[in-house]
Amino acid sequence: MKYSQWIGVIAVLVLIGACFMPWAYFPDLEKEFTGFFSQGNIYGKPGKVIVFFCGIEIILFLIPKIWAKRANILVAAMEIAFCVKAFLLYSACYRGICPERRAGLWLVLGMSIVVVVMALLPDLPVKEEKTEE
Repeated sequence: MKYSQWIGVIAVLVLIGACFMPWAYFPDLEKEFTGFFSQGNIYGKPGKVIVFFCGIEIILFLIPKIWAKRANILVAAMEIAFCVKAFLLYSACYRGICPERRAGLWLVLGMSIVVVVMALLPDLPVKEEKTEE
């Protein structure tokens, strides 16, 4: 795709922004959790890891080399795995209490899928080899 790298960079920036948005509301605690806050740090801070992966992905999206595009696929795959883990962790029910999923959690999941798709569609010129006859 012609604009896959720029769409990927925009998706990564939206993913970083989604880490600061509310991910889930826990009615028993009456608090909203984000990628950087959970009560007593019980869920950790997955936003830090996601922002780290996003920083690497922005650099790899902007480098026009084949090795960067291949490395970007690896980093995007690790990021989507971590985002799915965070989605399952933050949206899981416990002791009969189910948290309300917020827009930030859905954005994290959706944008990580977009990033993987854009990493799989790099915009690199293909050199045509001249055959001798």
